Amino acid sequence: MAKPAGSCYYRTMNNKQLFAIATTVCLLTALPVFAGPFDPPPTYYNTATGTGATLQGQLHNIIDNHTIRSYGDARSILQDTDVDPSDPDRMLLVYNRVSLDVSVINPGGSIPGWDSGASWNREHTWPRSLGVGSSGADNSDLHQLRPSNPSINSSRGNRNFGGVFGAQSFGAVSDGGTKWYPGDADAGMIARQEFYMEVRYDGSDSNTVDLTLVNGNPGTGSNTLGTLDRLIEWHYEAVPDDFELRRNDVIYDSYQFNRNPFIDRPEFVWSVFVDQNNDSQIAINGAAIAGDGSTSATVDLGRVLVGGAVPASQSVTIDKLGNNGTYYEVTAAGDATSTVSGRYNAFSTGGVDSTSFDVGLSTSTGTAGLRSGTVTIDNLDITTGAGAGMGDSDANDVLTVTLDVLDHADPSFNGVADQNVLNFDFGSVALGATDPTFNFDIFNLEDTASFTAALDLDGILGSGDTGTLTTDLATFSNLDAGLSSAFTATLDTAVAGMFSATYTLSFSDEDVDGAIGLGDLTLMLSGEVTAGSDNADFDGDGDVDGVDFLIWQRGNGSPGGLAQGDANNSGAVDAADLAIWQSQYGVPPLSGLASVPEPSSLTLVFASCLFVAGSRYSTKRRSA
Repeated sequence: MAKPAGSCYYRTMNNKQLFAIATTVCLLTALPVFAGPFDPPPTYYNTATGTGATLQGQLHNIIDNHTIRSYGDARSILQDTDVDPSDPDRMLLVYNRVSLDVSVINPGGSIPGWDSGASWNREHTWPRSLGVGSSGADNSDLHQLRPSNPSINSSRGNRNFGGVFGAQSFGAVSDGGTKWYPGDADAGMIARQEFYMEVRYDGSDSNTVDLTLVNGNPGTGSNTLGTLDRLIEWHYEAVPDDFELRRNDVIYDSYQFNRNPFIDRPEFVWSVFVDQNNDSQIAINGAAIAGDGSTSATVDLGRVLVGGAVPASQSVTIDKLGNNGTYYEVTAAGDATSTVSGRYNAFSTGGVDSTSFDVGLSTSTGTAGLRSGTVTIDNLDITTGAGAGMGDSDANDVLTVTLDVLDHADPSFNGVADQNVLNFDFGSVALGATDPTFNFDIFNLEDTASFTAALDLDGILGSGDTGTLTTDLATFSNLDAGLSSAFTATLDTAVAGMFSATYTLSFSDEDVDGAIGLGDLTLMLSGEVTAGSDNADFDGDGDVDGVDFLIWQRGNGSPGGLAQGDANNSGAVDAADLAIWQSQYGVPPLSGLASVPEPSSLTLVFASCLFVAGSRYSTKRRSA
């Protein structure tokens, strides 16, 4: 296969240069734009459209005829392909994953980093005695060769692979015979290397045979390697990591110019190596499952005020129904974020499975409005034989993540305009009359439609005659925008006089992040309680007597006021007020129940009072 135009090329560079370039995206203009730094070119698998044996043949044609590097070349190339991601002077050995410092091995020799196999050697993960030749392309294929500790390589020998993932360390295990477990770090990678070998080598290349993966424990000379069922399990238990992805890309981009399709497209494995009846179905935990296997749910991050902090992400759980394993892709769109992303996610085979991850939003709260995004989970399996809602027929599952960013609440006495002061005068009300009332509302104006915070009334401070001018005001919480709360003010008529009171109301936003105290509203009330239209009870003691006359006498000729003797509230104390006193003498002013005194008695009292007044007048004149 010819080297693609615009590819990165590493052969003449040292390990540090290779490391730096391989961990970034090549920026050459001729290189196709990939989704990630180690992804294949967009068209690389365009012809892989079938399933089963058809797909296997299509993949063989895609990866066949690669550039063959010699077995000797691997002594230096493996130092590049298997470089330690954390240190370019080191490389990772297969099985035990030891990081070996190759910079100190034969640094001045013809092959720096190689000391004739004393520190490390080349491991055929598909052994020569199980079908790999000693002179064909399969012998030096970099997709299956790995650097290894010599003694560990010898211990492995030509054993077939086996062992339960996560149950033991690397080494020999008893699993239907003595087999070799590559260790958790390498199990999935080893499985995909052997999948590659079966598809790549069908005996059509010179000096090669048709390699086959089987179950059981095949022996030497059979051209077969086991155990397939364990390799399938490992493939779903241990997804490709960055080390494996980079290794695949470097082999393609710099050395052999072919790729391992089961790293790039792990969803091909079930169709090629198992059957066309994958019964996996992915569903959002707790959501209703439609006939096509799709589910949907909303993750509501709640409400926050403009300028507040975006709430933390929330955990969601997705389930895998069915017995078979599957890979799935997670894609975030809009403002949504997810701690799981990309196509290298898998559910294990052998039963139902589930996993949890966090979804949230990356957004600004500078303006009011809805913030949202979606997280889509796509079952990547390509088989359709299991029926609707399973495998390739399992429709996507969608999480919609939302956040309401709210404008601040806006308290007002008016439902259509911002009114912060309300002044109400009850006017003049007769003493003892039914207490008058005044109904008023407190509104939360909706400054931004559908995105205005609820309103809290936090405090009520009254001043003035709050014992006479009362309200039923009470604190409240979470008055939604566009709504109002009704209250009543009352004037108590039990006591005559002029009254006024002020109520200062303090507000804040609902209790969410970014809430602030808001401006006050002021309610101003006033009113006068009078003792009727004609009232000579100047001292307010409930009767009209001589004391009231003396009050009139002292106030005669002065400006009005009940306490000065203005019985008719005319604004002046004069003879008309005296006449009212005379008519009400001895009668409670509002009861109307007492009898009017006999004229003779009233005349005597009145005459006596006039005599007293006249005597004072004469005395004053004589002394002048």
